[in-house]
Amino acid sequence: MSAPTEAPKLAVAHLTALELTPLEWVTQAARAGFDAVGLRLNPTSADAIAYPSIVGSEAHRVLRRVLADEGMTVHDVEFIPMLPDIDVASYAPMFDAAADLGARCVTVSGDDPDAGRLAANLAAVCELAAQYGLRVDLEFMRWRHVGTLKQARSMVERVDSANLAILVDALHLARSGGSPADVRALPVGMVRTVQLCDASQHAPVGDDATILEARTGRLPPGEGVLPLIDLLDALPAGTALGVEMPVQSLPAKDRLELAYRSTRAMLEVARRRHESLGESPQ
Repeated sequence: MSAPTEAPKLAVAHLTALELTPLEWVTQAARAGFDAVGLRLNPTSADAIAYPSIVGSEAHRVLRRVLADEGMTVHDVEFIPMLPDIDVASYAPMFDAAADLGARCVTVSGDDPDAGRLAANLAAVCELAAQYGLRVDLEFMRWRHVGTLKQARSMVERVDSANLAILVDALHLARSGGSPADVRALPVGMVRTVQLCDASQHAPVGDDATILEARTGRLPPGEGVLPLIDLLDALPAGTALGVEMPVQSLPAKDRLELAYRSTRAMLEVARRRHESLGESPQ
């Protein structure tokens, strides 16, 4: 990613402080300095936290008003696990809410061992999303059936939908054996969003430990060993940048402020490196 002429906009994933209701979440993210938020409108599993929003409800109208008052936008809504028995049509209210809130995309994961069935269901989700003007971002995670960047690319190419892209999470990329060079090798436009965080040099062993790290063990950007600046360099101009940093040892307010401050500092280091190399800003 070329050094920008001005600071790029930053979104923050709801997992960073999932204990906050949407109204608290938007307000605190705005206070921390973020430009956009992700919203967890659908749970990752049956017993997980989520905050459904229904167009026409009073709660939804208030959320819209708070977003406008805070000058915030919604980057993405999540999360749709692409399970074998998924009922695609049942997600229409979620897509309706996402579109009404001005979201750009919906995040999904690949959770079906049958690649043909997964591709067909993912194509159906993309078709539904297109009716609402939304993109679908496929996020790979090591413990899921679509667990690597290579597998995500293969699925995106198989589905071949204009509104389907890959979400690259810096932690998932590293823990699944991927690298910035692998991201650089992707066709232009295949990656539209990157989520930033950092991590320890000690990689977890096994799925349970990997999931625990992803949900509670991330580090602020710049405080670990992930090649974040190289990852930024591998991205095409215009890639949306987000932060996902659920550090449970800190109160939500402090967590959000640290996430914003550390990411901006890392982006400034990247900008200065570009300047030292004599590269032109985009």
